[in-house]
Amino acid sequence: MSNWLDEIAWDDKGLVPAIAQDAESGDVLMFAWMNREALARTAELGEAVYFSRSRNKLWHKGEESGHTQKVREIRIDCDNDVVLLKIEQVGGIACHTGRHSCFFQRYLGDGPRWEAVDPVLKDPKDIYK
Repeated sequence: MSNWLDEIAWDDKGLVPAIAQDAESGDVLMFAWMNREALARTAELGEAVYFSRSRNKLWHKGEESGHTQKVREIRIDCDNDVVLLKIEQVGGIACHTGRHSCFFQRYLGDGPRWEAVDPVLKDPKDIYK
């Protein structure tokens, strides 16, 4: 019997893209990376753990902000090279900007330009001390 982690098509750096989706609304909340340990810890804890490439370490989502992600389901795509986490976003804020989703900017062709279309729910200065 093979280890379930061996079935993931890890990239040459040992990472796999991970998408966090609100289990209720279907909103895509964020994108991050996972390494083998992050995915194993996510499954073990029932909360999202990612790998921070900039800090080169595991990142338990919400460890500073309190906005953890309770994992309801873990899926992989047909090529086994993307992880989808269906989650419950504690506090309703997934983005470090204080918004519900990291995907808050919409392309507008009349500029062309990007425009923030989702509100800040909480000032980041009040989230990160």
